[in-house]
Amino acid sequence: MSTSAIRHERFSTEGVMLQRSGLSIRHMRMIVALEEHARISAAAQVMNISQPAASRMISEMEAIVDAKLCERLPRGITLTAYGRTLARRARSILLEMHEADREIAELKTGKGGSVFLGAVTAPAVELAVPAIREIRRLHPHVEISVQVETSSVLARELVASRHDFIIARIPDDLNPRLFVNRVIGVEKACLMVRRGHPLLQGATPVQLEDTVGFDWVLQSGASPLRQALEANFLTRNIPLPERFLNTSSLLLTLVMVAQSDAIAPVSVQVARFIQNPEGLGGAIDVIPIGFEIEVRPYSLITVKNRTLSPAAKMLYDFILGQVA
Repeated sequence: MSTSAIRHERFSTEGVMLQRSGLSIRHMRMIVALEEHARISAAAQVMNISQPAASRMISEMEAIVDAKLCERLPRGITLTAYGRTLARRARSILLEMHEADREIAELKTGKGGSVFLGAVTAPAVELAVPAIREIRRLHPHVEISVQVETSSVLARELVASRHDFIIARIPDDLNPRLFVNRVIGVEKACLMVRRGHPLLQGATPVQLEDTVGFDWVLQSGASPLRQALEANFLTRNIPLPERFLNTSSLLLTLVMVAQSDAIAPVSVQVARFIQNPEGLGGAIDVIPIGFEIEVRPYSLITVKNRTLSPAAKMLYDFILGQVA
């Protein structure tokens, strides 16, 4: 069965279930708006209706499903377990409708489709960029949007149907049963400093204890890269860095390193690109170190039971083909 046929069959099945339940597409949009904004007034604005009309719609939905969907709070609302379940299903239905509209429009205009990809930095540089370059060469009308962020942000964007798939790690606070996870690589990291940094003056590899006393530029405490670095300090009984800047911005990290004696852990893939004469080489260098910083493996991740569009499946397969 083709991807389009599978998509149509799934959409038809969910549409029949939706019709039998008595819930409408407007109901689906309302519950999603309530989940996103947590205020009836904001949901009403999204739906372009008055707040009293929104309240009546919520009461109507609760009567149809015979369950309370939200609790009123002093400021806003919160969805009940029933409301969260309905919102999750509603997102899936609305996404399928959006995808159907998109595929029909692409067929009418002759465009090649569109893909929404999220990736953490290392595989974005090493895997996503070459795959995108190749697809652009073979299929110039495919429109590709890429977000580079932390795994925590990307996974939530994926669940919210804002990405087709991601290259990241499943965060510890999300249910892994929501996803289809295929491990495709292990990220190794290195330490970057400015050209001429004091730690580059010696003839032997730098040990971790040699870095004590320098400033650091680090990602947030929940990031796998930072956790891997701090594990190196702890297992060697070396005090953790006390002076550091927290940022998820690679650009700000490079600026801070280039203009100070700060040290920053970055993935080996990113470091290679920065040092490459065709990349960003010039002011920043890699410290030769006598230890390894190995980060948790990253994966190609999709949402379970969500079918990829033809264009998204093509990019997914191109990326998988690079590591197979």
